[in-house]
Amino acid sequence: MKNPSSYQRMSSRLWTAVLLSMIAFAVAVLIGTRYTLAAVVQEARARRSEQASSTPTPAPERPSGSTQSRPATSVPASSPTATPTPIPRTTPRQTPDTVVDRISPQLGEPPPPPVLKPKPTPTPPEEFGEGEVVKVDTELVTLNVRVIDRNNRPIDNVKETDFRVFEDGVEQPVAFFTRDEIPVSYGLAVDNSGSLRSQLQSVIDAGKTIINSNKPGDETFLVRFISSDKIETMQDFTSNMDLLLEGIENMYVEGGQTAVIDAVFLSAERVAEYKKGDDNDRRRRALIVVTDGEDRVSFYKQEQLFARLREADVQIYVVGFVNELEKDGGFIRKSSRDKAVNLLNKLASETGGRAFFPESISELPRIANEIVRDLRTQYVVAYNPTNKARDGSYRTIRVAVADSTGRDKRIALTRGGRIAPKGGPPAPAPTKPATRTTTASPRAASTTKTP
Repeated sequence: MKNPSSYQRMSSRLWTAVLLSMIAFAVAVLIGTRYTLAAVVQEARARRSEQASSTPTPAPERPSGSTQSRPATSVPASSPTATPTPIPRTTPRQTPDTVVDRISPQLGEPPPPPVLKPKPTPTPPEEFGEGEVVKVDTELVTLNVRVIDRNNRPIDNVKETDFRVFEDGVEQPVAFFTRDEIPVSYGLAVDNSGSLRSQLQSVIDAGKTIINSNKPGDETFLVRFISSDKIETMQDFTSNMDLLLEGIENMYVEGGQTAVIDAVFLSAERVAEYKKGDDNDRRRRALIVVTDGEDRVSFYKQEQLFARLREADVQIYVVGFVNELEKDGGFIRKSSRDKAVNLLNKLASETGGRAFFPESISELPRIANEIVRDLRTQYVVAYNPTNKARDGSYRTIRVAVADSTGRDKRIALTRGGRIAPKGGPPAPAPTKPATRTTTASPRAASTTKTP
């Protein structure tokens, strides 16, 4: 019988040999797998290389619009199908759907003021048949008059006989009078410069209040302005409420040097010329301006602006946010706030309008309602001027209204003058023979506050 220790040594050697054999087998398997994978990868690369060499290379596309010829490309015989070269297509040029209408001052000297040309007076025949109508052109001056009491409250019960009209101090015969509501054509010009950044949304809301008060026949024109080259029409004259509300909602703040005078000049001119010359046009025209009143780099001068306003029948209502302007001036120089207030007050007073200077934006709804009330509670008074001279001179206008039976003082406000026509023969005075009737076509005249 073998020694147990010898038996243990033999068993240990056997297990060592088995373990070494297993390790050697595992190493051999790993090495074989590696070489096998390398061979597969090499074979795949070879196949891709062979396929690439048998496929023709497409010619590069020519740029759109090119007229140069493309060199021919050879296709190997082994290729089953030649790949066609894509034909370039020219992309049509895109144009914007809408273009913002921009009003901008003309370069150079401003154009001369337009001259009102009278309609030619037909030469009547020597004899008139019974009932024959002869039209005589008389240049009526039409005034929009507001009547208020000392507390600035409108008065709407004034009679025609209570009005007296004076031109250069001479009383004029009243040819037409009405207190019926007539269509209003007005512009709303809003300062969109950075100075109104914090108030713009409230201004837009107040503008909506005014627009929503429009009645049948009223038409509105929207303008946003910053500098002289950024005076833009957001919506031309229309009675469509949806378009107007969308236009005012699209206003936004933009940087630039404010050009208040240019904006008022161009906007008032647009209002004055709208539907001018229509037969029996008794349309009321107004411009509402919202700004801080600080003019910095306007093309037109104040003298040019007010000369133009004297020829236009446009009442100007101003909402001035002047509180943020500099209040202190020097011994010679006025403060920017004083200059703004003077400009805005003059715009309103010389056109028969009204100026508002809110202390806070919370006052805007009330101001909007007062502007609407003023536009609706006015009288239209027309007179045939006794001075027929066509010398282009400025004629002052004053309207007086008699006090009521009580002690309330009544004050008439309208524009303060007009520019007489210039050139040509004087218009004949109206006559009313038994066999003829006279029809008059009113002519627009300037408006101003009556002292």
